[in-house]
Amino acid sequence: MATKRWFHAHISGQDAEEMLMTKGKEGSFLCRPSQTSPGDFTLSVRRVDDVTHIKIQSTGDYYDLYGGEKFATLAELVMFYTENPGTLKEKNGDVIELKAPLNSEEVTNERWYHSNLTGREAETLLLGKGQDSSFLVRTSVHNPGFYVLSARAEDKVSHVMIRNRDNQFDVGGGTVFGSLAELVEHYKKNPMVETSGTVISLKHPYNATSFLPANICQRVQELQKQNQEVYGKAGFWEEFEQLQQQECKHLYSRKEGARPENKTKNRYKNILPFDHTRVMLRDVDQEVVGADYVNANYISGEVPGSEKCYIATQGCLPGTVADFWKMMWQENSRIIVMTTNEVERGRNKCTRYWPDLDETKVYGGVFHMANLKETANPHYILREFLLHCSDDEEGEGRHIFQFHFKAWPDHGVPHEPGVVLGFLQDVSLKQTTEEEAKNCGPIVVHCSAGIGRTGTFIVIDILISLINFQGWDNEIDIQKTIQLVRAQRSGMVQTEQQYKFIYAAINAFVESSKALMQIAEKGDNYGNLKFPHKGEKSEPVYGNMGTGEPTCDRGSEASKPPPPLMPKP
Repeated sequence: MATKRWFHAHISGQDAEEMLMTKGKEGSFLCRPSQTSPGDFTLSVRRVDDVTHIKIQSTGDYYDLYGGEKFATLAELVMFYTENPGTLKEKNGDVIELKAPLNSEEVTNERWYHSNLTGREAETLLLGKGQDSSFLVRTSVHNPGFYVLSARAEDKVSHVMIRNRDNQFDVGGGTVFGSLAELVEHYKKNPMVETSGTVISLKHPYNATSFLPANICQRVQELQKQNQEVYGKAGFWEEFEQLQQQECKHLYSRKEGARPENKTKNRYKNILPFDHTRVMLRDVDQEVVGADYVNANYISGEVPGSEKCYIATQGCLPGTVADFWKMMWQENSRIIVMTTNEVERGRNKCTRYWPDLDETKVYGGVFHMANLKETANPHYILREFLLHCSDDEEGEGRHIFQFHFKAWPDHGVPHEPGVVLGFLQDVSLKQTTEEEAKNCGPIVVHCSAGIGRTGTFIVIDILISLINFQGWDNEIDIQKTIQLVRAQRSGMVQTEQQYKFIYAAINAFVESSKALMQIAEKGDNYGNLKFPHKGEKSEPVYGNMGTGEPTCDRGSEASKPPPPLMPKP
């Protein structure tokens, strides 16, 4: 599907029925947020003279029709049932056909687009909260069907009419564009000049998601407002939905995972690795089709000059355990982050791929695994394995460290971001201080499907690494970072709740760092902690602070001692 305009973010079930009956035909459909189950969605389909509403569950690990096929993204779910007629059925066997999407009338899903905004309101926003070169696009009040580009320049706001003729856009002569997004991108690179000589530069889209780390408190407060300002599309939910609208850009090829030979290697048959970033097993029998396949993708972060990277993968199946250890061996990975329990809600989420304590097992005939040690921490178990490969001529074993995080509730997020921050600090310390783990391969992260909890952990770790590398005077963009990892593995970070938790974790990290810096400046014995500037290195700080709700009530925080750090393994 070329677009996701079948998604309608702001309509009710009654609105959906009215739209489908007046504008649609048999087989017309749309998707919308569920009114009765926040976080879930509803697929509304017209069937001759009535409308059927089908619930879509978002578990945090995948999307499904409450027990049906499981998918990494909403777009992939809709595409599957659209391209496979006859597979969507009622309990009585009647087929529900998805023939034609009923598209949203929104002309674009870009965050700089504000559909119902007057010129005066645009000026109030851009002069009050924007800066020079801030801009937005809105619908024209006086010319229905046309649009207006409002941009701040030299402390005033200029308004440029955008004509729309048969979905071809221009600003009154000159180049014609096929979309508003193309027009804006062109004038970002080629500033306009008014007859007065004022240059209209488009550098800062109003309501962009980037911000300075030190300002995350204010950003969170703005997103938390229960009654959003009528002008903008603020709020965690709206921001996450904007991210969801970009899914259509990431429908990359997944042909290897869909091969008949590889179907039994996928925990969920529709949650497959992108071909362009998939991990390929080497030194396998090339005559065996699919022998190089494992459901895993390389994930590279956005930290400049950093060698830090990850492998995101699914929880093991009985038939994939040997492939998992083959991947670990060939990639020289020494750290595993497991973010699921083996069984949740009575369902197996991951086959145990390690032996019991003080026992040894052989996997795939060549990998000899000994469980040397298990250390119980408040929220996770640290296991130390010794892995030998009988094909290794030197015969030296490798120490593998598995961090099994057990405090992530099924269908939710941890109650305190500090729990996750302390956990990630321990993982980072092991990676940087343990001789066996230094300068080794990617960290392997998995949950059950390898996208929801896995993606959330990876994004938090990427952002903290980015802040520590580039300092506090360079912007971060949580939404952009998620787009980055989603382009490498489908569906990473599944729910708005997980999206909000990432904000909570980064906010807690920043607030803890500020508090420790203030104490250090008073001369207390907390080392030479400081806010780094670009290129400088600082010791990562992950305090065990905060709650599941990202808050910024500083109060007299500067006079309080820092929260306790998580104990080290």
